[in-house]
Amino acid sequence: MAVVIESEIWMPNKALYLFLLVACFLSLLYLPAKSSGNVFDHSSSPNSLRFQRNFLAVFVLSSVIQGSSSVFGEYELSYFGFSKEQALNYLCIGYAASLILGIFLGTLFDQIGHRRSCLFFYLLHLSASLLKITGGDSSIWLSGICLSVASSTFFFCFEAWMVAELDPNKVGTRQDTVNDMFWLMNLFESASFVGSQFVGNYLISRDARKSTVPIWKEILLLSLLATLYVSWGWKKRAPEKKPPPRLASPFRVAAAAADARIWLLACAQSCVHFAISTFWIIWAPTAIADGRELSLGMIYPCLIGCKMLGSACSPWLYGPLSLRPEECLVYAFPIMALVLGAVAYDYQEIEVLMILFCVFHACAGVVLPSLARLRTVYVPNEIRGGMMSLSAVPANAALLFLLLTGYVANSGMVWVAAFGMGAASGCMFMLKKW
Repeated sequence: MAVVIESEIWMPNKALYLFLLVACFLSLLYLPAKSSGNVFDHSSSPNSLRFQRNFLAVFVLSSVIQGSSSVFGEYELSYFGFSKEQALNYLCIGYAASLILGIFLGTLFDQIGHRRSCLFFYLLHLSASLLKITGGDSSIWLSGICLSVASSTFFFCFEAWMVAELDPNKVGTRQDTVNDMFWLMNLFESASFVGSQFVGNYLISRDARKSTVPIWKEILLLSLLATLYVSWGWKKRAPEKKPPPRLASPFRVAAAAADARIWLLACAQSCVHFAISTFWIIWAPTAIADGRELSLGMIYPCLIGCKMLGSACSPWLYGPLSLRPEECLVYAFPIMALVLGAVAYDYQEIEVLMILFCVFHACAGVVLPSLARLRTVYVPNEIRGGMMSLSAVPANAALLFLLLTGYVANSGMVWVAAFGMGAASGCMFMLKKW
């Protein structure tokens, strides 16, 4: 008599999605009075209000572009029949390109303008889309370099552009406006990533061959529309008085390097960048090690939803709780370190892993806007892009080294990320003490 073993595909409880949605909605609906019920009430001029709305619309569109190109990366590699070694080489080439260009890319755009860096971001996606559509698997390596550099550019270009346009010292905008924009950007970015996954799944399901070409056609169209709007359709502010001449950005970076607080902030940002990148490299292999068949496509929006919840709750930390960003990060970094340590220590069941993954992303949703607030305090706006780009260089170098030495298949990278979060907590403790 034959025994039939039914395989069950594990996926998160649907009630979890409802909880995340309701929690985010309630957090936004009852914002603390210190942050104001309407995040646009701080704007002191119609020009600033118009820029906020237009910028968030462009940022959502850009996040959809970035999310569509990254969420289906593993699916595309498996579609083209990449082996594990080839996928590893693909990652290494991307991190090497980001490492080399990240040394000077942010500083360059500090000089020529951050709106141009956003156009460069769209140009990279246009190039990668054309290569994917016309070249197929023969051009996947070159397109991978374009996408890696675009991801590095996305990290600093939009934040630096927003801060430069809403600089309270130049246009009279209240600092609360800039602070609210930080958590709004993280919230909308996460929501756009989930939306891009939904659109990508719909486009793939309509293709009988399950090809990724429809996704790249979508990215091509959205990148073209965004390029045209930012280039010619963007309404600029009225011309202001010409600021006094200042030193070139490289010299300002060297002058700012004497401030130890900027070094501490850059070190913490590098550790966070390394930890988040490490997580997205190992989360799927770690979850599959449970032995059960998993629906990774259903786990992904759950993780992003937890990040959305953390971003939506961050105004409450600075409102009713009256925490400073340094104090908030001193508590958040050890939690992230403990979570990563628990993942790396021993085998965990998928239910336990999901709880740890969700806690990690909820903390990340709080950490990223908090670091942006600290950059506004300690880093001059004229060198913001350069410092953000340079802070990612050590993280990319460490990722490249660990991938090349073969630690991607075990818990080595996770342990390094956990120790890095502990070091970031120490940096914030020293910054808070000073």
